[in-house]
Amino acid sequence: MTTVIPSFAHTGLAPALLTALTAQGITEPFPIQSATLPDSLAGRDVLGRGRTGSGKTLAFGLPLLSRTAGRKARPGRPLALVLVPTRELAQQVTTALAPYARAVGLRCATVVGGLSLQRQADALRAGAEVVVATPGRLHDLINRGDARLDQVEITVLDEADQMADMGFLPQVTKLLEQVAPQGQRMLFSATLDGGVDRLVRRFLSNPVTHSVDPGTATVTAMTHHVLHVDAADKPDALTRIAAREGRTILFMGTKHRADRLARQLLSKGVRAAALHGGKSQPQRTRILEQFRNGQVTALVATDVAARGIHVDGLDMVVNVDPPTEAKDYLHRGGRTARAGESGSVVTLVLPEQRRDVSRLMATAGIRPESVQVRPGDAALARVTGAREPSGVPVTIVAPPVPASRTRTSGGSASDGGARPAHRASGRSRRPRRPRTV
Repeated sequence: MTTVIPSFAHTGLAPALLTALTAQGITEPFPIQSATLPDSLAGRDVLGRGRTGSGKTLAFGLPLLSRTAGRKARPGRPLALVLVPTRELAQQVTTALAPYARAVGLRCATVVGGLSLQRQADALRAGAEVVVATPGRLHDLINRGDARLDQVEITVLDEADQMADMGFLPQVTKLLEQVAPQGQRMLFSATLDGGVDRLVRRFLSNPVTHSVDPGTATVTAMTHHVLHVDAADKPDALTRIAAREGRTILFMGTKHRADRLARQLLSKGVRAAALHGGKSQPQRTRILEQFRNGQVTALVATDVAARGIHVDGLDMVVNVDPPTEAKDYLHRGGRTARAGESGSVVTLVLPEQRRDVSRLMATAGIRPESVQVRPGDAALARVTGAREPSGVPVTIVAPPVPASRTRTSGGSASDGGARPAHRASGRSRRPRRPRTV
């Protein structure tokens, strides 16, 4: 039986990391951190399952940094590797770990598609100890001779189920074959199924398994609502929801529908922007920053935003197009109610979608509140905070991007912390052909 620690002070973390945690206002570990840290710090292979937003980033990041502290990497030969499925998640993991890496003198490099390959190669050659990467771009750099993984003694797979869903398992397998064979492996995910099991059996040695919030992997502070709406009423109801106070993510099934809805909302006076895989990485980064700083209040997104993205104060997710898989529902909803905060997930359902959505909710273990609504109904306002938009068209002006940030090389788009608080936070589809992300 493994030990569960009550505070970071009892973990045996490097003292500099404890100081950094205190400086970030973090004193008490989340359950997934409390459960896994004793084993991960001892160097054991760990299989961690926790809901999205449960604190997985620090659960693997702190032991990785603590066990790597004091060592220096040779050019292009990192000592620790974190593999993630999407660009946004890679950048968020790097941002979340940055203050702690600095505290112990470790250098981090982010390796993702859509940004300058040469700059990433230069960062690796400068001697980054820790690399956070998407599989496709890391393969590119290895094939160019800019990186080798034979010195990697700690490897983390974050959101492993998403990597399986996106068709990255062959690339992930090839990368794991190149890391130090006796090194430590940690696999963290909100769900563990199918292809993930094959990775565990092949690459993890006698792993300790920790499952926090088993079953549905949902958040107790999250409420779920199904709004039954007629097709003729849906556009108006949706516009009113998007015009609510606060930040809202509205999930669409395709990038074209996301673009169209964003344009429609802008014309009605809602500060909206679309986020999807058809946009360049600099565009996606700008849009997320505008959403975080309040310039954009309604983010119209495809599932590119369903993994790993953390935005403070996001209290509602709206499924404009209901997902077809339970795991997609859970990951979309995981953008809200993070780090102990509360939030709501609202799904708009047309009459012909009722049976499929009911089946999806049952599979996800969700018992939503259901209500029939029309635009202007008190029930719509009660559940979502819907209100009449201004009707005055708005324009979201994108800030200029320095030329050095617009150079890209390779890859098409795909998706993607620790939040300072009193507790530490982190972060169907058939398999697809893997892309360089």
